[in-house]
Amino acid sequence: MTKDKGSVLITGASSGIGRTCALMLDQAGYQVFAGVRTIQALEGLSSLASGRLCPVILDITDAIQIRSACQTIGLRLEGKGLVALINNAGITLPGSMEFLSLDGFRKELEVNVIGHLAVTQAFLPWIREAKGRIINVGSALGKFVMPLTGAYAASKFALEAMTDALRRELLPSGIYVSLIAPGSVESAIWDKIDAEVAQMEAGLTQEANERYGQTGESIANLWKKAHCRAIPPEAVANVVLKILESSRPQSRYPIGPDARFLSIVGRFVPDSLVDWVVDKILTLSRG
Repeated sequence: MTKDKGSVLITGASSGIGRTCALMLDQAGYQVFAGVRTIQALEGLSSLASGRLCPVILDITDAIQIRSACQTIGLRLEGKGLVALINNAGITLPGSMEFLSLDGFRKELEVNVIGHLAVTQAFLPWIREAKGRIINVGSALGKFVMPLTGAYAASKFALEAMTDALRRELLPSGIYVSLIAPGSVESAIWDKIDAEVAQMEAGLTQEANERYGQTGESIANLWKKAHCRAIPPEAVANVVLKILESSRPQSRYPIGPDARFLSIVGRFVPDSLVDWVVDKILTLSRG
């Protein structure tokens, strides 16, 4: 029988990285509280896991659902605390900054940044109880921005800053905070790329389409090429497991060759050179 390694909470566990992490940590012996948004996702996840895994309805932008999840999980913990909180939920909104919907931008920040802080604040007492870990799921775009990804990248840049602040504030309490920054990861999101680009283009005015239509086509072509190099979500889940079982986890983990490359480019290559290269890449992609 697998040894009980403690309890973890992961948000955004309906699909992709979150779902894979929830199942892997369950198999590794953790009691997993998996945040999902629908009953269908809850039932689907339960059917694949052991009795230790407990899916909970949790929309991280809904204060009532956060309080309800706190009550449910608090009763199950029985005073033992959480050994980890994995902030994974997220959305993406493509579009140019010039014509981006402000309501859409607010929603991007609400889910990808503010929601994570709300969950962290709510569950921090249980993390303190176990001197647990916090793992924030960022992105390679948290250090590097491509055209039409500004809203998503802004949220991930903000998550990097929030992670740095939490790590330094909580270190005296013995709580380690890490950020993982995956590059291209195999998930259902790739099936939505064409639809997202089409939706973005449908919302453009004639002026916006003239300025950014070709750029959107180039970005879509690049995404398709990135899909061919995408790493499996198990690669990300393995890093999460490594962080949980490390005595001194690192502050940041770029995952995948593209994430490591962009991390280096963002730190050491002059902006003017990066701008020129990005422009040439988009031009070639259109061709």
